[in-house]
Amino acid sequence: MGLLALAIGAEVAATASLPRTEGFRSPGWSLLVVAGYATSIWLLSLVVRDIPVSTAYAVWAGAGTALVAVVGVVWLGENWNWVTVTSLAMIIIGVVALNMGGAH
Repeated sequence: MGLLALAIGAEVAATASLPRTEGFRSPGWSLLVVAGYATSIWLLSLVVRDIPVSTAYAVWAGAGTALVAVVGVVWLGENWNWVTVTSLAMIIIGVVALNMGGAH
């Protein structure tokens, strides 16, 4: 699960950096985003050697989505409403259910 956490972290960092790329016109930020996504996918490819791809991808995508939403509110000045909070809660519940349901 450590590699999966690192894959999620790399994906979240890359996604949170996207606004800084200015449409990929800022070379440094653009390189960071591409490297972050490449690192994330590479780590995910290592994870699926031990965890079924359906579970690993669900956790990676769900946790990444929820964390990017948190980063958006905390650091990027985005707002939440009841639909956002409810949707994120359902994602988190789904990821927890996958892990508790013995899918791996």
